[in-house]
Amino acid sequence: MRLGLAGTGRIGTAHAETLKSFAEVSSVVVADVDPARARSAAAKLGVEVADGIDALFAAGLDALVVTAATDAHPELIVKAVDAGLPVFCEKPVAADIAGTLAVIDRIVGSDVPVQIGFQRRFDAGYRAARAAVASGELGWLHTIRATTLDPEPPPAEYVPHSGGLFRDCGVHDFDVIRWVTGREVTEVYALGANRGDQFFAAAGDVDTAAATLTLDDGTLATVSLTRYNGAGYDVRFEALGSLGNTIVGLDDRAPLHSAEPGFAPLPGPAYPGFMERFRPAYAAELKTFLSVAARHLPSPATAADALEAFYIAEACELSRHERRSVSVADVRR
Repeated sequence: MRLGLAGTGRIGTAHAETLKSFAEVSSVVVADVDPARARSAAAKLGVEVADGIDALFAAGLDALVVTAATDAHPELIVKAVDAGLPVFCEKPVAADIAGTLAVIDRIVGSDVPVQIGFQRRFDAGYRAARAAVASGELGWLHTIRATTLDPEPPPAEYVPHSGGLFRDCGVHDFDVIRWVTGREVTEVYALGANRGDQFFAAAGDVDTAAATLTLDDGTLATVSLTRYNGAGYDVRFEALGSLGNTIVGLDDRAPLHSAEPGFAPLPGPAYPGFMERFRPAYAAELKTFLSVAARHLPSPATAADALEAFYIAEACELSRHERRSVSVADVRR
């Protein structure tokens, strides 16, 4: 299989390196809006390079992986589908709900598969939690707790174009809450705070946030987010039920420190970031995409899934601004 990759930033370069290691992949061709960056990545990885996006599409591809900037996602997804190329695109589909709906409207009815990058669906811990919930071994769920705590903020120039903490960061938690529980979120109440650098507030964003979600069966979920978790990258998910519980992310590298006397500290070192924490999940996700592209499997994370997670993020952002509970139905379009 000959794969194209659009966007040779950090995650694009990592994906290209993973893709070239698969036996099913005969060649990888990369491109970027910055040709020099694409050439540098290609030389480092030992893959082919195309002189721009148009040249990439003309390179005889079997499928496309999109890791470009968010504002390029809609055009690249639609262009790939129109060309009959199965496409994997890192989240989000677009920068906002209107853009996401526009893409869905363009690709609806097509048999060309589209997979959106929600790598937590491919993480061993989250998959085990989903199986535990589905089996009934936890009983009925009463509480979900999800956290995404970054050890340090992104560059200041990234924040104004990120979509905000709920859309950029919390959307992974919102997606995996839906996926693990099999339920939909009906209502949210969200708050945000700025305790760190002023560039968050200047962009209308927050550096720390908390949201309470009500699921359609009455289960309550809490989501905690921050850009300033100095102990390390901390992503956990707890499903608490009437008969038992299961916790994702409680491993030897979790950046957790017990205050209980005599409790041995976790050996560590703490995960420094998302790439280290989810490296196996990213590989499993891309491996699955090869089967999706070959039409052996349906897409495990569709544009419609991305839209549902985006609706929850949108409701949280509205709730934060207006300091009131918001029904997810109120932000649907």
